[in-house]
Amino acid sequence: MDRLAYLVRRLILVIPTFVGITIVCFALTRFLPGGPVEIRLMRMKGLAAQGGGAGEAAAAATATGASAVSDAYRKELEAQFGFDKPLLRQYWDWLVVHRMGLTLPSYDYPDKTAWQLIRARIPVSLWFGLAAFVLTYLICIPLGIAKALRHRQAFDAVSSLVVFVAYAVPSFALAMLLKTLFCGTVEGFWDVFPLGGISSDFDLEPSFGVWLADRAWHMALPVACYVAGSFAMLTLLMKNSLLDQISADYIRTVIAKGATRRRAIWLHAFRNALIPVATGLGSMIGLLFAGSIIIETIFEIPGMGRLSWDALIGRDYAVFLALLALTASFQLVGNLLSDVFYMLIDPRIDFSKK
Repeated sequence: MDRLAYLVRRLILVIPTFVGITIVCFALTRFLPGGPVEIRLMRMKGLAAQGGGAGEAAAAATATGASAVSDAYRKELEAQFGFDKPLLRQYWDWLVVHRMGLTLPSYDYPDKTAWQLIRARIPVSLWFGLAAFVLTYLICIPLGIAKALRHRQAFDAVSSLVVFVAYAVPSFALAMLLKTLFCGTVEGFWDVFPLGGISSDFDLEPSFGVWLADRAWHMALPVACYVAGSFAMLTLLMKNSLLDQISADYIRTVIAKGATRRRAIWLHAFRNALIPVATGLGSMIGLLFAGSIIIETIFEIPGMGRLSWDALIGRDYAVFLALLALTASFQLVGNLLSDVFYMLIDPRIDFSKK
């Protein structure tokens, strides 16, 4: 009962946190200069300035440019984007009427809503995010355990060197290096993987096995960049956490009572060592959907990260705020799941304390 009450309290805290995040970001998009209205006015001014053509086309461009800079046209744009209403009314319409902006039409693609654009990108980011997530934990947890059990040995020293090198290399530099070495961009190196994209163009519908192999072929280098980003942190976290548990008094007590060291580690220390790792497990859920702007741009992946960057650069705030709301929701749910994992792993928590 105490655990249920704790989860209810944590769930209630999600609501004001979400409102606080979204209302601050929503206000920033309204007050920062260079918004969608200004962008379109600048485009129309540029169109008018190019009226060097002849005939009706030049006259039409000049007339359009003249109307673009007028106050009437500015007010028309503000009404089109909903900027003519009070700020709180705009936020209410965005949050409730338009369901976190998901039903709003895109500023750059008026024939599509923000959700239609996002929905097309979610599977791509989910594919790469899940692959990176699974590989990261499958590699880092066993590696961290091995480093802890072989602390200050040759294996620990060599693997630490690899881990720190991987941590020191920025993701964009690693992506460019892998692309140079293995994508045939420079003569003399290997041409093993495709330059970018997520699939090949097939003349006929491929079988599931061929499709899966092709998808894995395109995902290999981007996923390697994803994994390298969190590789060192998770490995060292697992190693240090297990070392702390092995040196704890209760492990020495278990061994003194007759248990073997292996049994003491795997049945007692390992479970407690997973607590710091498990608490960070839920927070990675938001990253599954958010994608990576840099990696998706370099490898030409049409994912969520690239969509958010394009929306921000183009001042398509309808799409950008919808992406922000979804990412914040997933992140908050992930934090809640971290608490659930913590409860399942560590039964010592007393939820009756206020």
